[in-house]
Amino acid sequence: MGAPGSEPNPGNTGQRPVRFASWGDVFGLLLGFAPLPFAIAAIPSLPGEHRPWYVQLMILLLLVIIILICIYLIRHFSFTLNRLFGRQRHPYLDIDDAQWPPVTVVVPAHNEEAVIAKLLTALTEVDYPEGLMTVIPLDDRSEDGTKEIIEGFVEKHPNLFKPFYRTEGKPGKGAALKECTDRVETEVMLVFDADYVPGHGVIKQLVSPFFDPEVGAVMGRVVPENVGTNLLTRILDLERAGGYQVDQQARMNRRYVPQYGGTVGGIRIPALMAAGGWNENSLAEDTDATYRLLLEGWKTVYQNRTECYEEVPETWPNRRRQVTRWARGHNSTLKRYFWKLLRSARVTRAEKLDGTLLLGVYLMSPILLIGWSLAFAIWLMGINTGGVIIILAVTCYSTLGNFATFFEVAAACRLDGSRQRIILMPFIFLGFLVCLFSVSRITLRRLFPERRKEELYWHKTERAQRKTEEG
Repeated sequence: MGAPGSEPNPGNTGQRPVRFASWGDVFGLLLGFAPLPFAIAAIPSLPGEHRPWYVQLMILLLLVIIILICIYLIRHFSFTLNRLFGRQRHPYLDIDDAQWPPVTVVVPAHNEEAVIAKLLTALTEVDYPEGLMTVIPLDDRSEDGTKEIIEGFVEKHPNLFKPFYRTEGKPGKGAALKECTDRVETEVMLVFDADYVPGHGVIKQLVSPFFDPEVGAVMGRVVPENVGTNLLTRILDLERAGGYQVDQQARMNRRYVPQYGGTVGGIRIPALMAAGGWNENSLAEDTDATYRLLLEGWKTVYQNRTECYEEVPETWPNRRRQVTRWARGHNSTLKRYFWKLLRSARVTRAEKLDGTLLLGVYLMSPILLIGWSLAFAIWLMGINTGGVIIILAVTCYSTLGNFATFFEVAAACRLDGSRQRIILMPFIFLGFLVCLFSVSRITLRRLFPERRKEELYWHKTERAQRKTEEG
């Protein structure tokens, strides 16, 4: 099973480990461990006996930052090695013939006239038994032509589309989903963002894991469809490949914490309700739901073969706003669930470790900037730190970024069978810098909040596509 037109590749099918084709691949992976010898060599030269207390404090803090960076380095490396050499878990891949349950597909939308027709058209063509699927286009106070487009589909497919026009209540996707969920009559609810286009077999692939009674949520793979637009879209394509093909699948393989995303995923409603329902005050309602379910003992499944196609940002300002929104929501989730996760008796030690590191991803950006500043200040003081600046420069370039590292991206390109994309890897540094400063800025603002209370509203990425009509 898979998206239409997709061919099986070594990273997605079968249980046999994937092997490197040459020693060059092995050498490329070993380069990622380069910062560790520098760190080891730097440790003996750190604190000195006759240095002022504030200098020793700066050096100690810098060492802690280096250790944190190296922890994430090892984390990403272990994920890559698992994808390339380890046993791959696709437990629900072959479920194609079953007694399929009724399912509801919810499409949250706010001013989505540029893209929603393409999604709704795709939903009329998916492979799922007739009469068992209901689509709820959730229009939350759109001010463009979104409602008119939805009404056109309802008129042509009255038995499939049951729209919900939200006209009041708290704004935001989380609040809209919370109100809409009360209207869903099926146990399983799928959620697609309006700019995503599902493949022919996606509905069955997302529903099949729910035959397992321990599964509370399912997440599919996100693939950009506007890759060829410009350099930014190509960079984001590489980041998405590393984040899903390697990072998410490795966590699935190891039974860690695959992250549910509200872009192409599914939720078992009774499990969600038992965990407290949607958080209407969160900018990352999907990440929030991941940890709510985890703390209640439910598992999240990642389906690597379940591909859905999105329109990624095509301008740097849009990308910056998108990353800022993610960081705000993610850091709020960190604050809300960090201690609950560590104290939970229902969560395994492996899940606690992976879940904690996942929560801290966006916090690493300001930590890295602090490390750079400390290293530069120590260097200006003329203190020999054993190449600390080199450590930070190499590790930040090879470790951090938006859920993708260079070695994860390289492995993902190989697993996807599109190694030519690797020539664009140096440009990921541009995306890394945008993420670094945007995330650091918003994180520091959250540490020193303004007195006025921030109002919730729909945070969405501007679409570049022109308005489309049903074919």
